[in-house]
Amino acid sequence: MNILLLGSGGREHALAWKMLQSSHCSKLFVAPGNAGTASIAVNVAINPNDFVAVKNFVQTENIEMVVVGPEDPLVNGVYDFFKTDTDLQHIPVIGPSKHGAQLEGSKEFAKEFLVKHNIPTARYQSFTKETVEAGCEFLTTLNAPYVLKADGLAAGKGVLILNDLSEAQQELRNMLVEAKFGAASSKVVIEEFLDGIELSCFVLTDGKSYKILPTAKDYKRIGEGDTGLNTGGMGAVSPVPFATPEFLQKIEDRIVKPTIDGFQKDTIEYKGFVFIGLIKVGDDPFVIEYNVRMGDPETEVVMPRLKSDLVKIFKAIATQTLDQVDFEIDPRSATTIMIVSGGYPEEYEKGKVISGLENVEGSIAFHAGTAIKDNEVVTNGGRVIAVTSYGDNFREAIAQSYANIEKIKFDKMYYRKDIGFDL
Repeated sequence: MNILLLGSGGREHALAWKMLQSSHCSKLFVAPGNAGTASIAVNVAINPNDFVAVKNFVQTENIEMVVVGPEDPLVNGVYDFFKTDTDLQHIPVIGPSKHGAQLEGSKEFAKEFLVKHNIPTARYQSFTKETVEAGCEFLTTLNAPYVLKADGLAAGKGVLILNDLSEAQQELRNMLVEAKFGAASSKVVIEEFLDGIELSCFVLTDGKSYKILPTAKDYKRIGEGDTGLNTGGMGAVSPVPFATPEFLQKIEDRIVKPTIDGFQKDTIEYKGFVFIGLIKVGDDPFVIEYNVRMGDPETEVVMPRLKSDLVKIFKAIATQTLDQVDFEIDPRSATTIMIVSGGYPEEYEKGKVISGLENVEGSIAFHAGTAIKDNEVVTNGGRVIAVTSYGDNFREAIAQSYANIEKIKFDKMYYRKDIGFDL
């Protein structure tokens, strides 16, 4: 079948790499893609949020399935756009409805869903510009550190964790009154801080049944030892060494099952990935957040560990027969290390020529922020290349990724040298 994948990051390159291993995929298009997807599929210069352009392309190229990588088109309703268009409604879209995408599009919606379905999460309240002083008062009832979350999408940068009460109160005013994160922070969720170690759980669902993908742990901070500014992710490890079979069972029983049951109880149409951001407090899992798509760079370690045919799984999701497909996971560890542009996550330059990619051996170089210019691969984003490797354990896999990173060069490139340091 002809498939269109929407998106342009490392997640999309990893999904494309996996989908092309399927006998069910005859031609794969990626919109807009990057230099990595261009080397294995056909890039199309279409904005994933321009649904009319997407429709025209789908009809012209006889596309039989659309897979949505990033969150924006889902929150904007691409699933519903296809479902309600008589020309398109026969084409499956892998991703939730606009209603379901609110789990990521609105932090408040997600918290209300968690509480309603008795899923363990931190205590919280929501505030707007009009109730900002009540929010400042609520902060006094919590212990430091203080967690402030912009309600809407803020490209992974809308969460602040602060140790000082007066600073937290000031930042709340900055978010609500001064619109620090634009419309995303017109409402802010304040929640109690949970002290523990984070991990991510990934689930595929057809709305009724589900399959649990490998767990992963990513590293958000730019600096070694998890210091400095938050990024989109500097590396990831799968499986998570501290996630014992007993702990994974708690995740399934207390979080995954009630989440999928909740979709049915609330009549939320949901056919796609559920990313559950978790924190392990003592021996118990709590939900920090939902995302309605795969994570990046976690996709770059989760997809290499999936042995089953991904397109066959997507077809089963579309027909709600997911419980009938084979599902096999590679027992090896996979790790990825992200190479980023100098200055990221703040100001950085694009267009730096990347050399040495052809020398990478025994690892996979997934492109994140790259483009092709004058027949050369150049940087085109903050996060540039994710170098993924397998190993019998995460240490072996990490060593392999670092050995290959040494072969890649571009001006001002940076990467963390301590991924996995806390495991």
